[in-house]
Amino acid sequence: MIQVIMGLKGSGKTKKMIDAINNAVASAQGDVVCIEYGKKLTYDINYRVRLVDSKEYGINSLDMLKGLLSGLHAGNFDITNVYIDNLYKTIGNDRAAGEDFILWCDKFAADNNMNITITVSDDPAGASEAIKKYL
Repeated sequence: MIQVIMGLKGSGKTKKMIDAINNAVASAQGDVVCIEYGKKLTYDINYRVRLVDSKEYGINSLDMLKGLLSGLHAGNFDITNVYIDNLYKTIGNDRAAGEDFILWCDKFAADNNMNITITVSDDPAGASEAIKKYL
């Protein structure tokens, strides 16, 4: 299952995601991973969450982020929840690439029995029909 939390800067996307992460840790039957850009969430989320800084690993493109997710799963089949904060800071401000990644995540999550939540800094009114079903 995929969920996209979309809104303009300052609309509370990260706060919603932090709440979802901490709730998932309490109820998830597997491991929870959060991919962020820069180390901002260290003190906001439960210590049991595997926090990955995409900036630290040089993740800066769509293919690299797909590879990171695939590698995380290959190394740990027990991951049930993945949270990606601020997609555009990681892959660049490219709507087409963002949409491609979200659609790829939908298939990846279904194939691997995962829940993936992604925050996107963008106006939800401008989202394509393909993406609106995940909002």
